[in-house]
Amino acid sequence: MSASDFSHEAESKGFAWFLGIIGASAVVVMIALGGYWSIEPDSFDVVEEAKLRQQYDHIDDLPVGYVYANTLAHIAETLLYKPGGYITNDVGVPGLYLDNITSWEYGALIMLRDATSALRNHLARSQSQSAEDPDLANAEPYFYYEHNSWALPSSESEYQKGIDSLHKYMVRLADVNHKNPGHFYPRADNLWQYIEIVIKRLGGVSTQLSASTDRYEAYDIKLEKSAAISQTSWLMLDNVFWQARGSCWALLHILKAIKHDFRAILEDKRAMETVNNMIHEMENALAPITSPVILNGNGYGIFANYSLAMASYVSRANAAALDLRDVMNRG
Repeated sequence: MSASDFSHEAESKGFAWFLGIIGASAVVVMIALGGYWSIEPDSFDVVEEAKLRQQYDHIDDLPVGYVYANTLAHIAETLLYKPGGYITNDVGVPGLYLDNITSWEYGALIMLRDATSALRNHLARSQSQSAEDPDLANAEPYFYYEHNSWALPSSESEYQKGIDSLHKYMVRLADVNHKNPGHFYPRADNLWQYIEIVIKRLGGVSTQLSASTDRYEAYDIKLEKSAAISQTSWLMLDNVFWQARGSCWALLHILKAIKHDFRAILEDKRAMETVNNMIHEMENALAPITSPVILNGNGYGIFANYSLAMASYVSRANAAALDLRDVMNRG
């Protein structure tokens, strides 16, 4: 082998090593970035966040309903601006393979949609015949835009429009001298109608979580008998779990906002403890996870079953929601 051939071979090997190092480094960076993007957002103080927005809008006092509306806006902002941004519609790595955080996002989005619909259709209207709020009429459809659109328009751009519309409503809510001021009616019947939706959502979440170990029997009113719900595939266990975590995270903050803005009626109905119980169960459901994977043990085996543990918290919150609905429905 001539000296030139030897030199050429050495250069080729050196280039291959260089490409290997670059490739390995890229993989490590993607894995680390994916891990960072998959971290759940922390809880926030709904009243303090409302006060920060109050200062931004130059508002003197927090009107009733301002905390609730700001909580919805901040939940949406968290979805868009947490580390990695909104990941569900990503078409590149590492977002493309991060199914846990995308399931979390969808769970939070469902609760956000329900609470926004309740604000538009019930909480901001004095009676069924009254006109709906124009900004809320804009906000709700934006949050119902498809959750995985990456372009023309993207999910983020539509959700941001929903946030902007909520902020416009909040400004009008605080300005009693506005030609078209915003309204918020913290009545028992309004809260009752929203809690009806929460009950169904929590019931669905609990059923999905309970199907993690075996076929689950549920009563089908149309068939007038129990119908078996198929056991959740092991590939979907973590998706169901993380979607439930996202739902609980969003509902936790919505309940805290309700506790603030509906304080008068809750105290009058002696239902504050019931709301506190729901909040407590949501906080339990969001306890830190100590395992790198979602465990799915059976019976009294050596491994825990994370899905069933969360299902128990969600079921207890659902039971409290049933009590709250009954209390709000009493004359």
